[in-house]
Amino acid sequence: MRVFIKTFGCRSNIFDSEIMKNILKDKVVNNEKDANLIIVNSCAVTNFAERDLRNYINKHQDKRIILTGCSAYTQGKKLFEEKKVKAVLGHKYKEEIDKFLDFRGIKLGDFNFKNSKILKSISTTKAFIKIQEGCDFECAYCIIPKVRGHSRSIDEKIILDEVRALRDIGISEFVLTGINMGSYGKDTGSSLSELIEKISKIRGVKRIRLGSLEPSQIDKRLIELTQNGILERHLHIALQHTSDRMLRIMKRRNRVKPTLKLFERLADMNIALGSDFIVGHPGESEEVWEEALENFKKYPLTHIHIFRFSPRDGTLSATMRQDVRGDIAKKRAKILSDIVKKNNYNFRLKNKDKELLVHIEEIKGESSFGYDEFYNKMEIKKKLSKGEWVRVKNYQVKEINVKE
Repeated sequence: MRVFIKTFGCRSNIFDSEIMKNILKDKVVNNEKDANLIIVNSCAVTNFAERDLRNYINKHQDKRIILTGCSAYTQGKKLFEEKKVKAVLGHKYKEEIDKFLDFRGIKLGDFNFKNSKILKSISTTKAFIKIQEGCDFECAYCIIPKVRGHSRSIDEKIILDEVRALRDIGISEFVLTGINMGSYGKDTGSSLSELIEKISKIRGVKRIRLGSLEPSQIDKRLIELTQNGILERHLHIALQHTSDRMLRIMKRRNRVKPTLKLFERLADMNIALGSDFIVGHPGESEEVWEEALENFKKYPLTHIHIFRFSPRDGTLSATMRQDVRGDIAKKRAKILSDIVKKNNYNFRLKNKDKELLVHIEEIKGESSFGYDEFYNKMEIKKKLSKGEWVRVKNYQVKEINVKE
């Protein structure tokens, strides 16, 4: 059997796909053309994501397809009944994927699972480490709690053993990720800060990067750890909007005044700051938008991931009147992007005289590309080795498109 694993969506899915590749080992091929079985690890975060999923499945009807991931819960039954896929598996069966290669039917199970597998090999310069599953938040636009379950932490020993195992094969940069990773440890009496501190002490770990955090999950210890030389001096803190009226409609927990104060404090410590923002959500009237824009300009953001709202079936937001035209949402997104692009340029100018530690991730021709500790990409006009760490000074700062 020759298996190709197609991954859609978030870093947690990337991690889960690596787990499945580890389990299936020699059966895995690198191209759909060489496979007779495709395992699709799907994303359900937007209707667009599921449209892309359907398009992909339709294009590969000459192969046997197993569907897993978040869309198994939202689209699995329909796709199976339409005979588009041969099997549908829930998240908990990814770690037993070798037992289901010949399975036909639907087996979703429950959400009472945690990762127990350790990655034994990985072909990249950095590794994603899943530390947490599920989410207890109930944002109006989000389907994820319904397809990932409640928040639960992965055992600390499993995480630390995984880091050591990957360290032993030469990985030195680790990206911690989860569905709502800032809630790590709430069910075990630990915390994200404690976990980061323990990983930082493992010999051979040179950089730790974090996925998205909620403002309420940034504690004093986490802020202090950004100064330890190992935790990246860049935090991605999800805002989603900068109007309190809009945040209430979205059923978000953060509010403008306390989050602005937090961002200003972090910026004073020379920490690069990223965020998410949704434009065009129902209720984003011109008045609300103007309020949000005025507030947004006050945030010292250096990176941004902007989503134009699209109603997600099964969410509260999808039942609301869609009152923001697509062209208006697109213009608003461009305004925000331009503000952050300028902020990022000024941030890099401010740090121009600093020596930066860059991890090389890509080689193109005679140039090497990597990221510094502020999560800014750098081109070094010299052919280096993937995975190499280099210190750079006397560099040129250019204006570029900035996003996460």
